Amino acid sequence: KFYIVSYAMHLVPRWLYVFMAPMVARVLRHGQDMEYVGRRVAYYNQLQPGCNLPTDTECLCKMRRKGQSAYFHDLFRTSRWFEGHLKCVLLPGDITYVPEVPSIVKSRPVEGNNANSVIMKLNRTRHFIFLHDKLRFEDKADRVVFRGGVFQPHRRKFMQMYFGHPLVDAAESNKHASSNPPEWRKPRITIYDHLKYKFIMTIEGNDVASNLKWVMSSNSIAVMPRPTFETWFMEGTLKPNYHYIEIKPDFSDLEERIRYYLNHPDEAKAIIAHAHEYVAQFQDSRCETLIEWMVLAKYFRLTGQSSTLKLLNS
Repeated sequence: KFYIVSYAMHLVPRWLYVFMAPMVARVLRHGQDMEYVGRRVAYYNQLQPGCNLPTDTECLCKMRRKGQSAYFHDLFRTSRWFEGHLKCVLLPGDITYVPEVPSIVKSRPVEGNNANSVIMKLNRTRHFIFLHDKLRFEDKADRVVFRGGVFQPHRRKFMQMYFGHPLVDAAESNKHASSNPPEWRKPRITIYDHLKYKFIMTIEGNDVASNLKWVMSSNSIAVMPRPTFETWFMEGTLKPNYHYIEIKPDFSDLEERIRYYLNHPDEAKAIIAHAHEYVAQFQDSRCETLIEWMVLAKYFRLTGQSSTLKLLNS
């Protein structure tokens, strides 16, 4: 469905999108809390006036699908409303560094000067999955579950520490063979199979933990070290032991933290409620679209480019 809709969007000439954009922008802005919208725009796009792009930067009308096409299609959903002469740098994939020039990225480091990393809602079909969990927290298994690829050193360390632990159902579910112990490997399980457990490990991979969004929308609790990377989900703003259960980066206190919340179910259910409140802000599609438009409009403005969508700059 995602690709059918995306390719269909390309059939409409850009001039028509640009002509309709001011009218659509007014509709998107109507009734919105613009102070809240402004805070999120400022979080995603922290560029300062006077930023420069390389002279060979591609303009929107010449950008073509290449490599990881989901990123191209996601950006096009927003950039199609802007004039084709405008330019931007798109860095697809798991970006764990801050680029030297202002760039559109899916992910960036939480710490440090990350202003050149302008976050957009990219690869949304993989990262922005929310669900309705019908199973109550108290009816779930008193264990923590982990399934995922185990290629990174920190994930290997977790498996070495907790594979076979009575409180932890951990297994490797790589699509491709690895050099890890063969007993770690088990068949993949569905998202809803994960929801049978009270606690779900959300361990960063190459960048963010891609399961964090749907875990926080469920009646299970995300268990993880403090995030070091962030995306459109603003992982850097999550409060430990309020939105998720925080454990040490070396995983050494996992058992202690799980037993604590098993013995304090009311505190556990409070974390679930706070997580649901946090997730709700990303489920207003009109507000989300407006924020995406304003992040990109700010990118063009601060890199010295002019757009007819001046309504978004106020």
